[in-house]
Amino acid sequence: MPSPAPKSSRSPWRSLRYRAMRWWSVANFLSNAGTWMQLTVQNLLVLQITGSAAATGLSMSVQAAPALFMSLLGGRAVDRWPLKLTASVSQALLGAVAFTTAVLVALDRLDMTTLMVLAAVTGMIATVDGPACALLGNDLVPVEDVPSAIGVGALVHNAGRLVGTALAGVTVAFLGTAAAYAANGLSFLFVATVIPFLRPAPGAVRHADRAPAPSPDGRGETAGADLTVRQGLLFFARRPRLVALAAVTGLSSVFGRNYGLTLAVLVTGPLAGGAGAFGTVSTVLAVGGIVGAVLGARLRRPSVRLVGTLAAAGGLLQVAAGLSPSLVVLLILVLPMAVVESVSDTAGTAVLQTDPPAHLRGRVLGVWGSIGTVWGLGGPPALGLLMELAGARGALVAGGLVIAATIGAGLLRRTRRLPAPTILPATPGDLRAQEALGTAA
Repeated sequence: MPSPAPKSSRSPWRSLRYRAMRWWSVANFLSNAGTWMQLTVQNLLVLQITGSAAATGLSMSVQAAPALFMSLLGGRAVDRWPLKLTASVSQALLGAVAFTTAVLVALDRLDMTTLMVLAAVTGMIATVDGPACALLGNDLVPVEDVPSAIGVGALVHNAGRLVGTALAGVTVAFLGTAAAYAANGLSFLFVATVIPFLRPAPGAVRHADRAPAPSPDGRGETAGADLTVRQGLLFFARRPRLVALAAVTGLSSVFGRNYGLTLAVLVTGPLAGGAGAFGTVSTVLAVGGIVGAVLGARLRRPSVRLVGTLAAAGGLLQVAAGLSPSLVVLLILVLPMAVVESVSDTAGTAVLQTDPPAHLRGRVLGVWGSIGTVWGLGGPPALGLLMELAGARGALVAGGLVIAATIGAGLLRRTRRLPAPTILPATPGDLRAQEALGTAA
């Protein structure tokens, strides 16, 4: 058994000192590569069946929609069932869906209706699989190394996306579309096989180590009552730092972040660039995301204040990007924008996954999944409307100012409301305790 990482370590790779985390990272890489291979092929398949770009977007929405309505139930299931078993079964079910699709494609029996049903089933399973796999990864390392685990997970996700997208075209060209779905099914089965053998490191706070939580009325809870969806909603709503985290992330999601939309319009419009220029911007964004994931993995005790500060800084960088006089200036600004966003995401995810007590983490992630889906579905249309009214530059500048000003005002207000520490006079009991400690030392 490897020894725990030193508490003073700030290496972004410190979570990989644990054997279980190394295996989990390999499994996640293969799974992410297979998932992105399937997503890429699925978009091409929908275009092939329907010839409609709108239908492609619809299939993506159908797969994402269950998170809006079922994430709370998925989180409750994660809190109720054994975590390893839940993650293994959900991965196996996703593999079964992928294999089913592969067979239908190979037999030329896949029509648009069936594809939509399979996409919806995948989305429903993902409402359980997402929080289960996220919490399982946290279970493998000590609490102080969770930011490292999340940062490594972000790197694995990006690497899997690049590899999976690249392999999709090669696989379809040489082996056919069905092979891509079959490869994704195999990646899911590999993860499901690895999970039972993962062992947490010393000092890890296991999700299974949950204790009954007091009910809102303070009378305690009976068996099973601590596993209600309502308990997760109440905890989230009554936890100021989680509400603040949701507000910061919501502002950034609606008025910023969607750089694939805003920067595409800016580059091809006011800056008079083409698809190649936007491809360069996208590449710089990807590089910044990787750098930010590495920096975020160095964090030990991330906070909502840090997330807010980074989000405000990102808003100011967005304002500068909107005022860019040339593509060169924009490229210089894009890198720190992506770095700040990635570090902020890592810090926010670490807070979200470690702040709630172990027995509530699944349901808190379920609440977050529903909120995030609302932002994901509503953000791009709202930003598109803002661009219609103010143009690409105006949308970037106005959105960045809203983010920076709102978060800045919130941070300032909170600082002013913090009470000054009160020093109480020592009592005879305190003096005797101090004398006892001095004698023991």
